[in-house]
Amino acid sequence: MQEVARLLNSMREAGIIEDYALFGAAAQMRYTEAVATLDADVLVVTATPDRLDALEPIYAYCRERGYTPEGEAVRVGAWPVQFIPVFSSLTREAVSLADTADFEGVPFRVTGAAHLAVIALSVGRPKDFARVLELLESGAATQDDIGALAARHGLAETWTRFRRKFLDDRD
Repeated sequence: MQEVARLLNSMREAGIIEDYALFGAAAQMRYTEAVATLDADVLVVTATPDRLDALEPIYAYCRERGYTPEGEAVRVGAWPVQFIPVFSSLTREAVSLADTADFEGVPFRVTGAAHLAVIALSVGRPKDFARVLELLESGAATQDDIGALAARHGLAETWTRFRRKFLDDRD
């Protein structure tokens, strides 16, 4: 993952991307026990968001450095990395408020736990609901934090349904 962090930081320094944050299962491991994942998902704020091929500069940058595409991802060392442009006010905020962690001496931007939970809540697959529960059980995010963030981004009803289904009988 150190190689991924170096690549992302160099992209930002070169102006290929404005900012980034690791999210998804790989980011969750910062807050919970290890989880199985096959790739690293990275939210990116692209330097040219209005282009139809907004990710092309990222792929070109990777190709120039010997990183090869594998399906929807780019192989960076041991990790297939999926670059996902910010797609909502929630994901844009998640990147702007991401924590900078130290990964073996390399700064690495990682989505905060509450943002991870609300992004997962917005996607709504069973594995995403499990992510929300794991973040709550680890204490990395609280129901109040998730509820406030969900409300701010138009997901209050989604959070209420989640709480009723998964949390109300736990209190």
